[in-house]
Amino acid sequence: MQLALDDYTRYGRQMILEGFGLPGQLKLQAASIAVVGAGGLGCPALQYLAAAGVGRIGIIDHDIVEISNLQRQILHDESKVGMPKAESAARALKQINSRLKIDAITQALLPENAVELLAPYDIILDCTDNPPTRYLLSDTAVALRKPLVSGAAQKLEGQLCTYNLGQDGPCYRCLFPIPPSRELVGTCEETGILGAVTGIIGNLQALEAIKIITGLHEQQPSLLLFSALGSPPFRSIKLRSRKPTCPACGTSAERVEEIKDIDYVQFCGGAAPDWESRGLLAGEADDRITVADFSKILETRRDHVTLLDVRSPAEFSICSLPGFTNVPLNELTANPSAHLSSNKDVYFICRLGNDSQIAASCLRDARQDSGGVVKDVIGGLRAWTRHVDPDFPVY
Repeated sequence: MQLALDDYTRYGRQMILEGFGLPGQLKLQAASIAVVGAGGLGCPALQYLAAAGVGRIGIIDHDIVEISNLQRQILHDESKVGMPKAESAARALKQINSRLKIDAITQALLPENAVELLAPYDIILDCTDNPPTRYLLSDTAVALRKPLVSGAAQKLEGQLCTYNLGQDGPCYRCLFPIPPSRELVGTCEETGILGAVTGIIGNLQALEAIKIITGLHEQQPSLLLFSALGSPPFRSIKLRSRKPTCPACGTSAERVEEIKDIDYVQFCGGAAPDWESRGLLAGEADDRITVADFSKILETRRDHVTLLDVRSPAEFSICSLPGFTNVPLNELTANPSAHLSSNKDVYFICRLGNDSQIAASCLRDARQDSGGVVKDVIGGLRAWTRHVDPDFPVY
């Protein structure tokens, strides 16, 4: 295998690095990498893998580009809203490096197809954001005997770990044998994310893959933790070798069954909660109120009711309805009696109608049937925008 003449110019800045050279560039050209997820982590990883000259890149993502993605998913743009992310990313990479071989795979990665889809690649990058796919990718990497470079980011923090590395590197199940409760696993939409944080972790994933391909990796498994507000921002934790009792990669335990026969969603506690749908449940007639009925109360009795918004101060500062006081849910549940002094009827609101239910229930319990209406708004501010005021911001 040889480099094209103009590739000496294109890749010259990295080929002159000690320990990299022409052999390293040829290794990249011959390598193949599968990137699962073309979102906040996948986009920067893909961009740098393409720019570095990886010969074949598979992009696996069944989602489409939305306007909310553009804050962090840097390969997509406004003209690609509605396009499959895998195709959008492939087009962007071709503009960076037209010689790349790119496989844009728009089907969902499932237990039934994971081995087949990932088998052609040397390294797998996990750029997803949900536990079932993480376990599926880890088990598949073990079955295929390929390293898995996994990234995660949320709020202002992120982490990087390479699993199944070398002869004794642990897999994801070694570190996390029991998945977290689905109720406790937030998404970027629920918890927030700074785009630059996903960029840092995604770039580190690309770097890990390049190091492995070119032989620059020290082959020592570790977990790298990043905090944008930390000092220092990076912290590395050395990992033990794989557990002999691990059901995926261990040697002394029964191995996991055929991957295609595993229900990873149920293993992780079921489907992710649909908070918007939950917030729209009517509940008990005396506990909740529709946005239509609530708007009438605001028109006729605004000065005779107490209005409490239980979102975080950051969310409250983005947008709020007139007359509402911000009392974050954690503060209200910690001391509900602080809001018992008024004899007015109390109405709670939040973003989707879930936290407001908790707040209303907590205050009703504290009142101990002393009278007065305590209700929350069904569907929260999202329903308010949909049915009352279409100009109220949605975030």
